[in-house]
Amino acid sequence: MPKKLTEAEMSAADYAFYGLVWAGTTMTERVDKALVKAHDLPVSWFEVMLWLASSPEPVPASVLGNSTLLSRSQVSRVVDALQSRGLVERTPSARDARSVEVALTPAGRTVFAAADATRREALAPVFTELLDAQDLEALGAVWRKLKAAKGEQGR
Repeated sequence: MPKKLTEAEMSAADYAFYGLVWAGTTMTERVDKALVKAHDLPVSWFEVMLWLASSPEPVPASVLGNSTLLSRSQVSRVVDALQSRGLVERTPSARDARSVEVALTPAGRTVFAAADATRREALAPVFTELLDAQDLEALGAVWRKLKAAKGEQGR
């Protein structure tokens, strides 16, 4: 079996990249496990609910497809599942007759609030309690740079 590369054997860029991948995967798995156990709510469902909870108005389904880390077809399946549980509702768009908007129901807001508390609790020992304000600001700065570069490449 091949041995794992150590930090000293990798370039700084490779080490940073694999660190980001590892951290994202590890935290997502941790949150997913906690959400499924406590709320029967996969992390992909939580992500859609997070976008909806953050918006004061219903969100066009196309915006959800462009905003989340999910594909448009995944978003559609997630919204179907959430709707079947009474957590979201779809309504025809008042602005575009061809579009549908999605919003959390009151039950969806209640489930989201509980799930968000579970997410924060699951992440605390490996993220917010471990990192100080300076660490979190540095991560935010990295994220903003990477996101800005993605936006420029899409032009």
